[in-house]
Parts: sequence; C-alpha cells; structure tokens
Amino acid sequence: MLKLYNTLTRRKEPLEPRREGHVDIYVCGMTVYDLCHMGHARSFVVFDVLVRYLRARGFEVTYVRNITDIDDKIIRRARENGESMESLTERTIAQMHEDFDRLGMLRPDAEPRATRNLDAIIALVQRLVDRGYAYVADNGDVYYDVSRFQGYGKLSGKKLDELRAGARIEPEEAKRDPEDFTLWKAAKPGEPAWESPWGLGRPGWHVECSAMSMGCLGETFDIHGGGIDLVFPHHENEIAQSEAATGKPFVNCWLHGGHLQVDNEKMSKSLGNFFTIRDVLREHHPEVIRYFFLSSHYRSPVNYSVDEMAQARAGLDRLYTALHGLEAAQPEEGGEWERRFFEVMDDDLNTPQALAVLFELAREINRVRDAEPERAARLGATLGKLGGILGLLGEDPVSWRQGGGAGGLDEDEIERLIAERAEARRNRDFAAADRIRDTLLDEGIVLEDKPEGTIWRRE
Repeated sequence: MLKLYNTLTRRKEPLEPRREGHVDIYVCGMTVYDLCHMGHARSFVVFDVLVRYLRARGFEVTYVRNITDIDDKIIRRARENGESMESLTERTIAQMHEDFDRLGMLRPDAEPRATRNLDAIIALVQRLVDRGYAYVADNGDVYYDVSRFQGYGKLSGKKLDELRAGARIEPEEAKRDPEDFTLWKAAKPGEPAWESPWGLGRPGWHVECSAMSMGCLGETFDIHGGGIDLVFPHHENEIAQSEAATGKPFVNCWLHGGHLQVDNEKMSKSLGNFFTIRDVLREHHPEVIRYFFLSSHYRSPVNYSVDEMAQARAGLDRLYTALHGLEAAQPEEGGEWERRFFEVMDDDLNTPQALAVLFELAREINRVRDAEPERAARLGATLGKLGGILGLLGEDPVSWRQGGGAGGLDEDEIERLIAERAEARRNRDFAAADRIRDTLLDEGIVLEDKPEGTIWRRE
C-alpha cells in the first residue's frame, strides 16, 4: 500500500482515496509573469512522478494544476513591458507549457485560471462574509478574520499569538488583525478590475486556489501539493477559508517538496545563481534534469551544481548502456524487479531507492547479456518500463550514447572519420587509425570496436 508523508499529521499515512480506485490531486501552479526556473521544475517533476506512479499502480487520477493569471507581479511586469496583462500571461503560459513538455511532464487534466473562475471566487468570498468569517473593511477590501477559525495554524504548527507578536498593520491596510488576509482587493486606478458585491476589484491569491480546487475536485479531495514554501501562509490560509466556508475537511493529505539550492546556497537573482529551466536545458538533456531531481527524496532539499549534473548524466549513461544492443521483448510482469521497485516507491515515493533498484537490474542485464540473451532482453524491457514510470529511459539507447554530449563534431563528421579509420585499418596503417581515434577522443568521442563494426558514444 502506498504511504505518503502528510504535512498535516506529520507522519506517513496509507493513501485512502475517497473514491475507490480514483485519486484527486490539486497542485498549486505558476504565477505567470516570467519564465519558470529550476525551483519550479523540481516541484512539478515531483508531482508528475506521483501522477505517473499512481496510474502505473492502477489508479485513475484527476490531476489539477492551476494558473494564477492576475497578481501584483503580473500587473507590474505588464506595465514595465508596456503590454496588456493578457498579452503577458498568454505568452508566459505558452513558454511554461513548452518548458514543462520538454521536461517530459504530463499535462494536467484541468488547468483552471483565476481570471476564468471569478464567479466561483466571488461566491466563495460572499459565503465567508455571510458566515461571519470575513468582513468588508473601510477601504473596500474584504478580509478573512483569522480569529474566527479555531484551527488556524494546524498545517504549519504556527500559533496565532506568536504570529501576532511584532506584526503590524501597514498604513494602507484597514484590517482588524495583522494576520487577517485579503480575499478581495478593491480596485486601484489603472489596474484590472471586475464587478463584485463589494465594488470593482480583484481576488486575493489565497482564495483563488480554494475556489478553483473545490470547483474541480469537490469540497473535500485526496491530495494537495506544492513546495515547502507554500505551507505558510498560502496553504494555511486555504485550509482556513475552505473549511470555514464548507464546514468539512478540505484535504486529506498535504504533500510538500523540499527547496532547491545552488552550490549550497538559496537560488536568487541577487546572488547571480538564478537559473531558468531554459538556461539549464541549453546545457543538459531533459532526462538528466529529471534524474538529478529524482536522485534526492522529494521532501529533502536538493543541491544544483556542475558536479551533481555530471553525476546525473553518468547515472543515466549506465542505464542506457545496459539497454544498448538488446533485442525487443516484453517486460516481466509482476516479477521480482517490479515488486522491489513498487515496494520502495510505496514508501513515500522513495525515488533514490527506486533508482538503486534500476541500477541493480542494469547490472543483472549486463551479467546475463551474453549467456542468456532472451532473458537479458526481457529484463531490458522491464528496465525501460520501470524507468518510464519515473519519466526516464524514453530515448533510443544508440541515439542516447551518440547524441547527448557536448562534442564539437556533428554526426556526419564523426561517421566520416570512423570510415577513414576503418579504411586505414584495412590497409594496415595502424598509426593513421590511432591518430583518428585520438582525434575523436580529444573531441569527447569514444569508439568501441565490435564484431559487427565500430560504434561510438559521446563521453
């Protein structure tokens, strides 16, 4: 049985979906004002693997990942660019999809946008006002009254009295308590605004996710996910407003992924260690990036560095090398390797241990390759199947070995030099053959002479 670490209860718990055989998942998505960075990639790859694994285990999954397309940052960036908010968000959403597709992420089943769910958002705010959990302030903003919700802080473990200590209300705010948060913002001159019972305005960030998640999945659903930085205040506020509105538990299991660091420091533009997904894809194959993320447990911080990426590449090379030259076959269904893989993945998605199982399987393939080629082929198909659950090993092994490095020679030039070397060897000009081999090696191209001919790979 799959067990997941529930941030709410602070322990691993068996996954018990509300509907047998069906898991509903909501993940907080992007605020679309700029390119996605590697921290985003780490978080969303984790939930991509969760969805893939659940489906591999036979569950039907409804995967919802929202888009925040109205926000202070979006408004500010659109002004800086001299373009409309819609132009900025449409372009950035397209860039996000392109980056996520290149990383092999499955598209969500639903991708609700805040600006397309305003009726549901306004209805939720009105419900909170009617139930006495929200109030309209003198400045026209609508605030959530945290003092009315007895369970505030249960996700993060924070105490309301401790939060209030040292907190203050800004001059432009009209809320009663420093911890009260905005549900609806009154319109400011020149900003996008929509009609509401409280006048022109726009939604606050926290209420958007509650309205969209419950609109897609119901008032109580199975899994809500995001980065660890969202636990407080975003997810804490989602619980408060959702449960106050419905009187029901909001989410059964809360999953949170760890931070991404760069050379053991927090990634930030001010430190000059900020990398977009596109920056990294210029240097590394998408599967190398996925492997790098999965080599650490999703709840642990992960450190991005040149050495870590090189290790990820080397690990994938070992797996693809095991697949190289095998005949096509059907995977072993329900065998030892699949059982072991599922066993470690059932333990809170332990992807480092799952990779360890794949390496053991690769060693077994290499051990029996010559003596038992048919078994090696079946094991290779099993390796490909299990790797596919992680979003890995989707490339042709020959293409992987030949096309994944940074050598300066293109494939036509490499093949021409290999042909010249073969001709030199036929003419017994071994000095010339060695010079060609050394030239290729200087370019990062390694040759392997096989009975059927010479094959090559990038080092």
